[in-house]
Amino acid sequence: MYAIVEIAGKQYRVEENKFLFTDLLQTEEGAKVEFENILLVDHEDGNIKVGEPSVKGVKVTGKVVEHVKGDTVIVFKKKRRKGYKKRNGHRQRYTKVLIENIK
Repeated sequence: MYAIVEIAGKQYRVEENKFLFTDLLQTEEGAKVEFENILLVDHEDGNIKVGEPSVKGVKVTGKVVEHVKGDTVIVFKKKRRKGYKKRNGHRQRYTKVLIENIK
């Protein structure tokens, strides 16, 4: 069983007892989260429900495991023949969520 969930303007495919890395959520570690904007649900028997725009009566619950940082992305700017070089780095922050239940 899986579902397509919209979280902070992005769509994710979630399954029970699997981890999801989403953009940083303003919740504490160990807190329960509930996602209600479900776009599609696929049951084990092959029955697929598509929302118009969302599926009614279905909720996805999970638990925030930790807040982590992604890999470093190097941003390098250069203008040729001008002597201008600029090197910068960025690490995106993510929230690791354990999907507990789709009901």
